[in-house]
Amino acid sequence: MRTATTDMITRARAGDGDAFRQLTEPHRRELQVHCYRMLGSFQDAEDALQDTLLSAWRGIGAFQERASIRTWLYRIATNRCLDALRSANRRPAAPWDISEIEPPEPTRLGEAVWIEPFPDALLEGAINTPLGPAARYEQTEAISLAFVTALQLLPARQLAVLILRDVLGYRAKEVADMLDTTVESVTSALKRARAGLQRHQLPPTGNHEPPPAPGSAVEQALVAKFTRAYSASDINALLALLTDDIYLSMPPIPLEYHGRTDVARFYATVLRPDWTYDFVPTRANGQPALGTYLRASAGIRHGIGLVVLTLSGDQISAITRFDAGVLPSFGLPRSLPR
Repeated sequence: MRTATTDMITRARAGDGDAFRQLTEPHRRELQVHCYRMLGSFQDAEDALQDTLLSAWRGIGAFQERASIRTWLYRIATNRCLDALRSANRRPAAPWDISEIEPPEPTRLGEAVWIEPFPDALLEGAINTPLGPAARYEQTEAISLAFVTALQLLPARQLAVLILRDVLGYRAKEVADMLDTTVESVTSALKRARAGLQRHQLPPTGNHEPPPAPGSAVEQALVAKFTRAYSASDINALLALLTDDIYLSMPPIPLEYHGRTDVARFYATVLRPDWTYDFVPTRANGQPALGTYLRASAGIRHGIGLVVLTLSGDQISAITRFDAGVLPSFGLPRSLPR
């Protein structure tokens, strides 16, 4: 195996594109997930992945095999993401997008308004990769919306260190080499990042039951109850499904509602009995999700967004609604026929 890899590296250095693809393709999916954790945006992650592969192709001639191809690619990807985080072109907050409805006063305004969901269909082979000895998180936990959102509130350098150390399990010396810094600097940044992550992570997970198994009867029943209550504009049935500390957000709109009382105010305002909804099930960030469509008078059902549900036992602990622009990433159409 080692001989085969060395041969491919030699061929890639000589300009063999097929050899380069054989070296990098096994790591493509996990690198995309890494960029997503760094940037919080599916589209930004795809751009960073392409920049990473282009930089790797241009730099393969200088690759000295001091680390594995995988570690070398992670070094490039991390630094491309840090460059992106330093740029001023991050997506801004968006205004409320339903003109005929005035939303109630939010509990607070969210900070991480550029978050996008990640399709589960692209997670296969990406979160089951071998981890280093320093890993502290399960890979499924580390792709959840709550975790990724909290990551975006960390300073860029701390964010990179925490992902490389606690999520991927690289040793401090390896991370220092990737970031061209010292082990002491990595250790200090990791300590601050862990404290910041604990402070920012919402909804709080310590008192929550674990979610039901993906695709289980419990999960399917809970999602079905949610769609029925939502379609019927049945506020009481909807509230019965929620934890006391339910957390509702809707990036890139910064409005956030925390707790049953505030979430009840929100749904009492926005749900209309005369509106007809249809839902198409999918999955995002390891969680059940629903492409949401509103039936127009002509019978065409227009996509109005994607709702991602965070489950705790047989209840819903968080609801995250994204705009219709994310539907194509999940293979969902902008509208459904009659």
